[in-house]
Amino acid sequence: MPRMTAGEAVVKSLVNEGVKYAFGIVGNENLEISDAFYDEKNIKLISVRHEQGAACMASAYARISGGPGVTMTTGGPGTPNIAGPLFTASMGHVPVIALSGAASREGIYRDTGQELDHVSMFRPITKLALTIPTTGRIPEMMRHAFRVAMANKKGPVLVDFPVDMMHDKYVETELQPPTSYRVHQRLPGDPALVREAAMLLKGAQRPLIIAGGGVTESGAAADAAALAELLSAPLVTSYRRNDAVPNSHPLYVGPYGTRGAPETTELSKKADVIIGIGTRLLGFANYLTNGNVNPNARIIQIEIDEKEIGRHCPINVGIQGDAKAVVQGILEVLRREGAEGGDPAWKREAQELKAKRRERLEAEGRISGPMISPRRVYAEFRKVKTPDTISILDAGACQAFGYDRIDFEDPRTFISPPTGGLGYGIPEGVGAKLARPSSPVIVFNGDGGFLFNAQEMETAVREHIPFVTLCMNNNLYGSEKALQIANFKGRLVGTDLTNPRFDKMAELYGGKGYYVDNINDLAETIQTALKNDVPSVIEVPVDPDEFPRMGGG
Repeated sequence: MPRMTAGEAVVKSLVNEGVKYAFGIVGNENLEISDAFYDEKNIKLISVRHEQGAACMASAYARISGGPGVTMTTGGPGTPNIAGPLFTASMGHVPVIALSGAASREGIYRDTGQELDHVSMFRPITKLALTIPTTGRIPEMMRHAFRVAMANKKGPVLVDFPVDMMHDKYVETELQPPTSYRVHQRLPGDPALVREAAMLLKGAQRPLIIAGGGVTESGAAADAAALAELLSAPLVTSYRRNDAVPNSHPLYVGPYGTRGAPETTELSKKADVIIGIGTRLLGFANYLTNGNVNPNARIIQIEIDEKEIGRHCPINVGIQGDAKAVVQGILEVLRREGAEGGDPAWKREAQELKAKRRERLEAEGRISGPMISPRRVYAEFRKVKTPDTISILDAGACQAFGYDRIDFEDPRTFISPPTGGLGYGIPEGVGAKLARPSSPVIVFNGDGGFLFNAQEMETAVREHIPFVTLCMNNNLYGSEKALQIANFKGRLVGTDLTNPRFDKMAELYGGKGYYVDNINDLAETIQTALKNDVPSVIEVPVDPDEFPRMGGG
């Protein structure tokens, strides 16, 4: 059997899985793994400026590529710095393999310099957190990590490597092909439940389809669209999954949920059968309570994770299975039994709501005034956006407008942090561009989030990774200020900021910077910046008094 060092066993396991990049920082507890990158030409370690950036890059790489992302951190304060991004990856069901260097086993319970129980810390926010038990089991544990991360509802896995286990240790092993230990199966769902769902849809007069992240993961966009066409049913996307189906489809109305299009809520108020495909239906309990969902609607939920079925609202039919396989099963039953197509008036109403949304967005392209509106920023972006453009929303008030104001055509072209954490945009731009180098990548930041991880502009410049960050600067933490105004009688605490010129910061890092205070120049500036071969920042001063509607679009 081939003989390799412990570090080589780790890195070769990554290469064996087709991993091209790992993101991280070299430290005392991971030097054996770091050294193994030196001679391995099929993978590259991207050295970052903060561990948080590494995990964001890995997460974005996974979201856009569909494969796993990888981070590498060292012990003590190093690995805890990825807690926020791994929590976000867990909430977004993103497969990130986190390789964590750890203090020597001999130092456990002695409060040595970088001793910390990483496994206990990360267990609640990952699919799996484990410590390598012996050097010889490194290949086995790496296989297990990838198997868990990529199975069913994907998610992050942390693998801890005590440093003494890596010193001068060798592994004798034959690496196995991933197909021998990771088998992807399309669970078709219980046939009786599939038929029950089909019969509910067959009898529906006002059906509504909500397409979620499971549609993207299973490649079911065409199947969801075929179901909509067969039923003449309006089609919407779940919150933060705007790219689940082509937004140009004639039956697509808009994004549903918090920050989504208010027109889509009008549909759920009247629908008599709602089918959620590959979605947790998060928030439906509240929507039922506040009248945004018809209380008499019969709800069908298709979910790969059994524990999510019926978790957020009462359902009539719950099917555990792969979105594509289950929808194909429903289509087969409907085609055999004959689908009625629902009430023609329902389709007309949906088309009227679709037109109403489009008219609203077009009107925003004519907003003018002494200050630039964030809504006008998105209107200008829509003029130049191409179908393959990857759009990333950081958290924050100005970005909240974006959920209802960007159109998507291709799958895996949209990222937003499901935990609402600031600072994810810039490093996620790096990961997204590496995952799909031929696609334009644009990040929408506010000034608050920009400075959380602005240091990763240096990483992007050093590694020649061109993407655009559009920073809407209103000199405040907008979401929090809006809530303080609405709920605390305008008693403002900690929300007003001062900032440097972000375009000048980009130039200091070696990128290109643009300052746009005339909205009529923005579309052309975006086009120019997206053609650059270095990272670019476009700063746009926006109206500090314009906030998204709290709790809606």
